[in-house]
Amino acid sequence: MDSLSANTAHDRTCATTDEVKIGPIGVWPPVVLAPMAGITNAPFRVLCREQGAGLFVCEMITTRGLVERNPKTRRMIRFAASEQPRSIQLYGVDPGVVGRAARMIAEEDLADHIDLNFGCPVPKVTRRGGGSALPYKRHLLRRILREAVTNAGSLPVTMKMRKGIDDDHLTYLDAGRIAAEEGVAAVALHARTARQHYGGVADWDAIARLKEAVPEIPVLGNGDIWCADDALRMVARTGCDGVVVGRGCLGRPWLFKDLENAFNGNPERARPTLGDVAQMMARHAEGLTECFDVERYAVADFRKHVGWYLKGFMVGSELRRELATAESLDGLREGLAKLEHDQPWPPNTDTPRGKSGERSKVHLPDGWLDDPWDCVVPEDAESDVSGG
Repeated sequence: MDSLSANTAHDRTCATTDEVKIGPIGVWPPVVLAPMAGITNAPFRVLCREQGAGLFVCEMITTRGLVERNPKTRRMIRFAASEQPRSIQLYGVDPGVVGRAARMIAEEDLADHIDLNFGCPVPKVTRRGGGSALPYKRHLLRRILREAVTNAGSLPVTMKMRKGIDDDHLTYLDAGRIAAEEGVAAVALHARTARQHYGGVADWDAIARLKEAVPEIPVLGNGDIWCADDALRMVARTGCDGVVVGRGCLGRPWLFKDLENAFNGNPERARPTLGDVAQMMARHAEGLTECFDVERYAVADFRKHVGWYLKGFMVGSELRRELATAESLDGLREGLAKLEHDQPWPPNTDTPRGKSGERSKVHLPDGWLDDPWDCVVPEDAESDVSGG
């Protein structure tokens, strides 16, 4: 940390007390559920929303899949009746297609808020110039944002991004300024580069720098929030207007109860027993079954959540395996019934969960780094991710 950023960080000692305004939408507590592929579908969002308030964003969909009315994409943007406001995150590389998607969302009342993804670091996205690779092309970014904001009408448009491609190609300050100039309602920064992927430590000082660079719009911080007190520390240290929570809520929908308590000055924190966790796991799997309509597929999809829910609890390997390989709701319920339901919440569980680790390189289109100002849309930019 350099001396300037260190002093800036240490001068901020208290958390925000104001709701975040995302266009006409007031968000309190200032907490956003990050869109996560295969995770933040309607059943999971409902469980999180029941625990505490905030803004809950669906998993990323492609603009191409949306405008082509791809059936898979349409299924992914289903919202529960209780979800208000409704938030969609779009991935797109072609300004015209992004604009058409934004207009479609507005005219067909598909959502109340549009978020644009410029943070995804996975190779199938970045090698086409999308996600965290795109802000390097400043003029292309500006064209996309202009098309989205213009066509969204009264719907607020936000964007989520990373610091840049790597430490030699940082883009977040330029991207933040462009966003503010083009009428974006708020920006969120995952304080890692694409090369870091989910490894290392999030650079919270970058969030402070972004807030200083674009004071006219809300700045949300993302990265290494594993408990509610982390969120308070981030806001106090960086001066950001709110937080975006991703991997920290995997297997922990009740984190949103903790976050609401924390921002309201309430020291109470959720400490569910293993029995409480088992009930949440059953509800989650049942919700997936209602959403997907095919029980076996839903239960298979739930398997990835088992380890996250049970993290820190004393559960034997055989029972863990039984739960992680269940093929029906009845089979899952039978396994959950075998858990020691009185077992208390384990200490020291506010630790990283989900994928981690850095990448040796970021996959980019040929010549992508040659000119940061060109507006050329890579050929077949969305072909690998079309339809969701």
